[in-house]
Amino acid sequence: MSVAFLADKAQSKITKEDLQDIAAKLNISIPDGPDADAYLLLLQSTEALMRQVEASADYIHPSLSPLPTTKPRVFWLPKPEENPLNAWRHCCELVAAQPSSSLLRGRTIVIKDNISVGGLPTTLGTFTDILCNDGNLPLSPIDASVVSRVLDAGATIKGSSTCENFCASPLSYSAATGPVHSPWMHGCTSGGSSSGSAALVSANIVQRLTGQTFGPTVELAIGGDQAGSVRMPAAYTGIYGLKPTFGLVPYTGAVGLVPMIDHLGPIAENLDDIALLLQVMAGYDGIDPRMTPESPLRNQVPNYSKQLYEFKSRSLTAGERVGSSFRVGLLLESFDIPGLSAEVRDTVLQAAKSFFAKAGATVSEVSVPMHREGIIIWTAATRMSTSDFACQGKPGGALSFLPPHIRVQWPPDQHMYELLTATNPSLVNIMFTGPFLNQHFGPVSEAKAHRKVFELRAAYDRALEEFDVLVTPCNPTVSMPHPKMKPDDQGPASSIMDKLHVAVGVTTNTAPFNATGHPAMSIPCGFGQGPGSPEAKLPIGMQVIAKRWEEFTILKAAAIFEEGRHLAETVCTERQ
Repeated sequence: MSVAFLADKAQSKITKEDLQDIAAKLNISIPDGPDADAYLLLLQSTEALMRQVEASADYIHPSLSPLPTTKPRVFWLPKPEENPLNAWRHCCELVAAQPSSSLLRGRTIVIKDNISVGGLPTTLGTFTDILCNDGNLPLSPIDASVVSRVLDAGATIKGSSTCENFCASPLSYSAATGPVHSPWMHGCTSGGSSSGSAALVSANIVQRLTGQTFGPTVELAIGGDQAGSVRMPAAYTGIYGLKPTFGLVPYTGAVGLVPMIDHLGPIAENLDDIALLLQVMAGYDGIDPRMTPESPLRNQVPNYSKQLYEFKSRSLTAGERVGSSFRVGLLLESFDIPGLSAEVRDTVLQAAKSFFAKAGATVSEVSVPMHREGIIIWTAATRMSTSDFACQGKPGGALSFLPPHIRVQWPPDQHMYELLTATNPSLVNIMFTGPFLNQHFGPVSEAKAHRKVFELRAAYDRALEEFDVLVTPCNPTVSMPHPKMKPDDQGPASSIMDKLHVAVGVTTNTAPFNATGHPAMSIPCGFGQGPGSPEAKLPIGMQVIAKRWEEFTILKAAAIFEEGRHLAETVCTERQ
């Protein structure tokens, strides 16, 4: 590798002691002499060029410049009485001055708080003093690609939604601003890490059913998903959440965990809105290295809304039903995971068998033994690098455009440790396991885990040759109470293990598909009993998986399932 230039040694504070210290950490000893002098000069030269880059003006990609809006981009904190679920982080009212389409005209949407919205802070669900030294959160100078796209389609962005601390929790108790509550039962999880996004959409359903009000809500939301963080909140709150095929929706402008598993996806109350929002979000942006040659150009993105409408409204021949010839595979291993409750298992099984069959689809069992290893492979392939990307903000090996206003404190200190231990000890675990795994296993083991991901992908692909979709439970239980986050007169806060125990195994059925890149969606399929309150009903979600790049197959599956449920409910009504 060539050297750009040789520095003026007199301008550098790098010394031979610094060189010796670096060498010692690599188990190398360099004697004083010409070799040490040469390597010292090279270090000083590298320092000089990096300082030159640091001193230069930053660059904002033109595609990410904030879209002109009808009013100045201002934001405000929600009033407590307007935010009973703690689901709002910042509020705004952004409408594009000259949208290029009306696909989302008049529709309200909220953006997860790890996604850059020009003129708003991006807090990642964490503490202000971890993100800045002066208490003034920097404002985003960019619109993430998906933000520009929803604005350009006429949507009204109402604000940013609370997300979990560094997006590193599948439940909703870890945000610096406090737990996000399920609208179905206050004090219980709405799922994470897209916790606020799901709560603000599902609150509309609960409000219609009960008359209870939750302050301002939205029709649509965008969430992020690395292990299930779109699907799990959707399942816990009784709505739809889709994790698209890896590379279909650009991640540009969002803060991720590990590039290999980063996804953005739509959250909505109904299937038609999922199709519409996916259509707006999808397509190559020319910036995100996660996108592949298979990623469609913007003008080649399928018209998911039209396809779904035509599928549901098509004329059927005599004896044909909407699901005729559609093949559904019940993934056996997913119904036998540790921690899966009987009510979730039975609800998903019975709903899938009954409603798909009622609509004419065939439902059979299929075994994918490697699914049992899926969560292990996901962990081994990502955990060594998560601290680098999520906590330290390192770019990946491929050219990428990270949000320029995000500068997370690193290395951590005792104060940061104490803040995170009290709110999200899983993040502290990530900080510890990264160096540990690098020291004891190293990149060779991580590379092997990546090869195992290809093996896991192939195992699912073989099953999907036989079936159009695979079905699993999404979350292993219904929503559960939050851990106790603060001490009070009744006793101390929950311990580290108490906080972590409730999350163990939650992503077993969802995380594998982040690694393999298959599209997967949670579909509401029934209800279970609320904790300590048998008369209360909490939603249960069914996960549907298809071949990569076959999002429309998932939309078809959901439409078939909905039709089967409608037919079953009609029969029940007639019998009554």
